[in-house]
Amino acid sequence: MSDSPREADEEERTTVTIRRAPKFSVFVVVGALVGIIAALVLASIYPADPAVGFGATFGLLSLFGIAFGGLIGAAVAILFDRRASRRATQVIAGKLAVRVDDEQSETEDDAPQDDG
Repeated sequence: MSDSPREADEEERTTVTIRRAPKFSVFVVVGALVGIIAALVLASIYPADPAVGFGATFGLLSLFGIAFGGLIGAAVAILFDRRASRRATQVIAGKLAVRVDDEQSETEDDAPQDDG
């Protein structure tokens, strides 16, 4: 390591907003899975038409269940996102720019590393 400290050129301060945002994809996937489970329950409760069969009935219901479940999951994610944006806080963050001399960084890269 070098004996001379790195020089700090300047520190830039800015105001940033911190909030917890939901992952929309997780809500949509969970909603779709709930829709599939609801389709399975609905297909199992009612007797299947012998001409169509259980599989076709479940397939048709699962298409609607996935679509509506995904939409409901997305709506819930939007509600949570709006709630999170109301609870957002603003803080002051500092970004410190550090300048390193080219000669100094090359000698540090060539120095032997102690792995142990």
